[in-house]
Amino acid sequence: MLFLVRHAESIENATKYTGFYENPRPWTGPAAHALSRDVVGLTPRGFLQCLWLGKTLLELTGPDPLIHTSQYRRARDTAVLALPARPYEVTALLNEQHYGAATYMTKEELYATYPEGTQDRQTRKHLWTPPGADGESLACGVLRRATAFVDSLHTASAVDVVAFTHHTTILALRAVLERRPVTELVDEARVCKTPNAAILVYEQADGLFHARGTVQPVC
Repeated sequence: MLFLVRHAESIENATKYTGFYENPRPWTGPAAHALSRDVVGLTPRGFLQCLWLGKTLLELTGPDPLIHTSQYRRARDTAVLALPARPYEVTALLNEQHYGAATYMTKEELYATYPEGTQDRQTRKHLWTPPGADGESLACGVLRRATAFVDSLHTASAVDVVAFTHHTTILALRAVLERRPVTELVDEARVCKTPNAAILVYEQADGLFHARGTVQPVC
């Protein structure tokens, strides 16, 4: 069994339009990305969601699941608080999409600073490559990482796996696991995003993964 977990509610989630996104942005692109990756932690609600995750995952998984988490603090904190004292592996394959020089830019500032990418960002979001050397698109960079992560599961030992990751990365992982177009999943996400702390359940059989439902937090 594979359990994809979106990290618990972070400070960024709770204050997106009142805290981190300003016009003009007060940080450079690299500084903004470092802030997102290394500093942003969980809210009080996020801590409660971790308690729920711990109880729920213990009911769903086998006794000693393999635990993977992205390099981002909010994912690592979720793993540690939900499954304390359990060993886990940190992997860049589960990282959130790298928004490069656009990290924490408002749309207005982004379009004014990088007008050449406006159409892709507005109408082909999955193909949009954020400006800057490290920017990666969902359909290329994130999907490539998601494919590599899923491929690694086929060679792992036959135990349950729990992966703590992020919204956009979950879209890419679902595209690989469910064998569906990224565009279809992006359209669905515009209507309903994966909630913080939600658990997506997959079962591996005959070399393929099959969706077995989603467990959503009660807090």
